[in-house]
Amino acid sequence: MSLKEQYPVKLYNTLTKKKEEFKSIHKDKVGMYVCGPTVYSDVHLGNVRTFLCFDIVYRYLTYLGYQVRYVRNITDVGHLENDADEGEDKISKKARLEELEPMEIVQRYTKGFHEVLSQFNFWPPSIEPSATGHIVEQIELVQDLLDKGLAYETNGSVYFDVTKYDKQYNYGKLSGRNIEELMESGRDLDSQDEKRNKVDFALWKKASTSHIMRWSSPWGPGFPGWHLECTVMSTKYLGETFDIHGGGMDLVFPHHECEIAQSCGSRGKDPVNYWMHSNMLTVNGQKMSKSLGNSFLPGQLFSGDHDLLDRGYGPMVVRFFMLQSHYSSTLDFSNEALGAAERGYKRLMEGIKVSRDLVYEPAEKSEGFEVRVKNMIDQLFSNLSDDFNTAKGLAALFEITTLMNNFKVGNEKPGVLSQETFNALIRHYHGFVYDVLGLKEEDESSNQLVDGVIDILIKLRQDAKAGKNYALSDKIRDDLKEIGVILKDGKGGTEYSLN
Repeated sequence: MSLKEQYPVKLYNTLTKKKEEFKSIHKDKVGMYVCGPTVYSDVHLGNVRTFLCFDIVYRYLTYLGYQVRYVRNITDVGHLENDADEGEDKISKKARLEELEPMEIVQRYTKGFHEVLSQFNFWPPSIEPSATGHIVEQIELVQDLLDKGLAYETNGSVYFDVTKYDKQYNYGKLSGRNIEELMESGRDLDSQDEKRNKVDFALWKKASTSHIMRWSSPWGPGFPGWHLECTVMSTKYLGETFDIHGGGMDLVFPHHECEIAQSCGSRGKDPVNYWMHSNMLTVNGQKMSKSLGNSFLPGQLFSGDHDLLDRGYGPMVVRFFMLQSHYSSTLDFSNEALGAAERGYKRLMEGIKVSRDLVYEPAEKSEGFEVRVKNMIDQLFSNLSDDFNTAKGLAALFEITTLMNNFKVGNEKPGVLSQETFNALIRHYHGFVYDVLGLKEEDESSNQLVDGVIDILIKLRQDAKAGKNYALSDKIRDDLKEIGVILKDGKGGTEYSLN
């Protein structure tokens, strides 16, 4: 039996509001689309958390044996300053303010986005299309919606007629919004407004002569609406209906709701079987916001160069920290939480190090121990297959880490297991740490420096004990313990581990 058959995945579907067993459209293959960044500024930690969620989905489905086509777009045009189809294009505005070409802005921040995700050890997507690379297809979709009577043109702009669409389909089925309530709560149309209804959204916007990013179309020079690109690119590379569509919870409405409307209006069927959304980040219990002064970039988190940070934390520690919470839960940053994550990360890496040095020597077999270890392996898969629960996955890994330490000190013997079970234990222990959770050792030079410093302190402690200065010896041991370094005295000398 294959891993994906043995451990079927269940995930929470935003569309149906319940957890469902995942069944891919095509056997052994998965199509997944995730909304990528609008590249007009540095990537922030909220972005990182969202992309981490789907990096785990990508990695785990691959580990189970699926062939995953992961498409994540780059928005390089069409994202206006607010969701009412008003304001400047974010990239055009940035280009104007910095007196650069829009594509210079796109290039700069796309490069920065890739660099940050690489630091966090994210797998790159299978395909990374851009909105500007699919203008022709977007124009074709607009024309199709016009031909079907679900859109209308006004003064060179084209809008999606939500009220007309809602008579045949259900606008709001993803977000739970009611169209009557949206009509009542929306901003009143003024005499200059081109929309027929408050809830209508732009498919194509007319560009003024001063607008930098503009393309020719049947309705005159303009640029595509923000929602249009994802409908076009997802279905182009994954088919008219595909398996998984993801993004942050802030995209459920209006962005993803509009995507569904465009696809259903054009093709008469839902574009996605499973919708997944990650939750937001907070800092010390408050929403992360520039206006509150509690927003920081990944680089600041690594260096510690921020008033709210006591010190810097490595990318793998931050990744580990984010993995400790389920993707659908709010995640709160604090120095205390990051410090605890660092200790947990180091403990896990120490367990991996121990596991590499284990030698399997056959011994008298223990059926009870064999069953116990097999259950540990099962728990790893069961936890990740339960809506990609990385928090429970880490708990299962720490149980195995404890076992590794017991092997090291001789409390347990690997040889009482069958060779097959021992090999499976080591293979999946490493596989989940490296391949599924995407963790890796931090910079080796830093590790060597830490080893060197602690070795010096151990030597000073030994000298203190030899000189019968037991107070100093105990102080070195206790001070190291305070920062999570545990000294262990044995016949072969003193070793240390990270708690």
